[in-house]
Amino acid sequence: MKPQTIDPTVRHDAVMFFDVTDGNPNGDPDGGNRPRVDEATGHGLVTDVALKRKIRDTIGLTAETLNYPTDRYHVFVEAGHALNTRTAESYKATGIELKSRKISPEQAEAARQWMTNRYVDVRLFGAVLSTGETKALGQIRGPLQFGMARSIDPVLPVSHAITRVTQTRQEDIDKGEKTEMGSKWTVPYGLYRAQFHYSAALARKTGVTAEDLTAFYRTLQFMLDHDRTATRGIMTMRGLYVFSHSDAFGNAPAQPLLDRIRVDRVTGVGTPRVFTDYKVTTDVGDLPAGVTFDILQG
Repeated sequence: MKPQTIDPTVRHDAVMFFDVTDGNPNGDPDGGNRPRVDEATGHGLVTDVALKRKIRDTIGLTAETLNYPTDRYHVFVEAGHALNTRTAESYKATGIELKSRKISPEQAEAARQWMTNRYVDVRLFGAVLSTGETKALGQIRGPLQFGMARSIDPVLPVSHAITRVTQTRQEDIDKGEKTEMGSKWTVPYGLYRAQFHYSAALARKTGVTAEDLTAFYRTLQFMLDHDRTATRGIMTMRGLYVFSHSDAFGNAPAQPLLDRIRVDRVTGVGTPRVFTDYKVTTDVGDLPAGVTFDILQG
């Protein structure tokens, strides 16, 4: 990675591509776990929440392999842990009485700083901390903001009937039933594009470091390898492209920069089924002054 790519004091705008083969990249719980799609166009969708979940599940391992201090890479939003309990820990750590009705702005700020120093996802993504008995902490705005991932072409989710050789209930076995029916949804193939943006101004408040950005980018490159399930099929990171500016304000609007990364079908391909059915082009020969470009994967 170029030094400017991991500079926490400047703005970054980035785009990434990942694909799925015979899997469900993000099921909709309101739709029987059917893969999310834009009903008007048929394009596949993956929520920003799903992307950040994969990052949270992997970034601690990334930090460990990089020999970073583990006490700075805990994850706040983690399965099996109540948020109120973890937020209350910040009161205890900074000497605030949990039941106190007189918490000064300085005390609240000390507790927020403790949270950002301990939890990498709070440092990067922010968090709502005004829950339970810790309402004085308010909200922390994170410097990294993701959008929804959208497939390059429409996808056609397929429902597969499946059987299991045993029953869920003993009474069904007693009736002589030998199998149980079920179903699973897959997308035969889809290439998805997601954008994210980094605000150096907000990063100053949460204490993001060059090490944090290094761990973040490395996590993006490998998180799909550590998130394998039969349901998700084969998911692969296919490209990660970063535009970095010379300062916190930025040298150019984000979208015209990201639009320089284009994906088109290879001539003659009707229905894409593999990544090589597409061609990625990078038009970065005449970037605005102060903007640098880095290909981390692609």
